[in-house]
Amino acid sequence: MRPVVRVIREDWADAALPLPSYETAGAAGADLRANLPPESRAEGLVLAPLGRVLVPTGLRIEIPEGFEVQIRPRSGLALKHGISLPNSPGTIDSDYRGPLGVILVNLGAEPFRVAHGDRIAQMVVAPVVQAGFELVEGLGATARGAGGFGSTGTA
Repeated sequence: MRPVVRVIREDWADAALPLPSYETAGAAGADLRANLPPESRAEGLVLAPLGRVLVPTGLRIEIPEGFEVQIRPRSGLALKHGISLPNSPGTIDSDYRGPLGVILVNLGAEPFRVAHGDRIAQMVVAPVVQAGFELVEGLGATARGAGGFGSTGTA
């Protein structure tokens, strides 16, 4: 069964902008757009190198129980401009009903302008499994053991 994410727009949001959408038939993520407040639409938001900004989408969503929404960077923005998400992927829980914003970070060397209506991130709807946690005296042995970062090689 295909989950349905219910969406409402903020009162100030530009209703002419499309809802999140999949750009191709095989896309895993639906594109999110910057929906800037009326007073910021003409000039947009300028993100300085190494700066962060919370970009509004003008949306609130209702995620079906048993699912989450992951907010992920757009690969083209990352490659061409160094624009990413510092908490990637960002997780939106099914019981959250507040405004949907996207935290962008500019890892590039030049200022980056976010224009009203720009596609700024993608959202992936994913199933969630809540695990139980049990305190034990020891953990089962594996071939890897406690080998951590880089322990399986660098190539």
